[in-house]
Amino acid sequence: MSVSRRCLCCVKYLMFVFNLIFWLGGCGLFGVGVWLSFTQAEFSSLPLSFPSLSAANLLLLAGGITMVTGFLGCLGALKEQRCLLVMFFVILLLLVLTEVILVLVIHVFHDQLDSKAQNELKEGMKIYDSEPGLKKSWDNVQKMFKCCGVTNKTDWFDVLNGTLPSSCCSVGTDQCVDGWTEPCYQKARQWLLDNIPSVLVFGVCIGVVQILALVFSMLMYCQILCAEKHLD
Repeated sequence: MSVSRRCLCCVKYLMFVFNLIFWLGGCGLFGVGVWLSFTQAEFSSLPLSFPSLSAANLLLLAGGITMVTGFLGCLGALKEQRCLLVMFFVILLLLVLTEVILVLVIHVFHDQLDSKAQNELKEGMKIYDSEPGLKKSWDNVQKMFKCCGVTNKTDWFDVLNGTLPSSCCSVGTDQCVDGWTEPCYQKARQWLLDNIPSVLVFGVCIGVVQILALVFSMLMYCQILCAEKHLD
């Protein structure tokens, strides 16, 4: 076996291993997204800007794309096809750039995004009485987090003519006079932050694997070209 062929085999199996880890990481992200979706099923009628719902959808999307990309990389490595490797490299590069841009946007504009999300939730409150699904979701949120309103319990005053929904008070209270003081948006956001650190660490590890996969895909592409030249 020539030196170039031995190098190709080495890069091939290294790339396969990294893409297998990448694919398993995608399965993990998708699984966390599914878990988060199920735990938040009672809030499904709320706008997607609700913190835990938006995180669940983001994880499902990221996990699904990661799984498909990882499978494509594994296939490209085993088949030693340049077109598959180029396709894998382009998709993965776009994915990495999208992730970087998304993180920067969230970091730079987090205050504006929070404000927009809160306004969307307040708009949704206006159909609380006329939409049974939304009513049930809001009641479940407020009972679970022991909170009231989006940013303050007074958010309900314009919606319910100066009164509060019964879910703003302890279970079994028909008429709520003095509800919980903590806002639901902050409570849900804090719950998400308390439960997400391990996912963030996992995400950083996946990011490192993505960079290594980009490097190995280009190395393998170059090794295939070199091997083909030697065969000619």
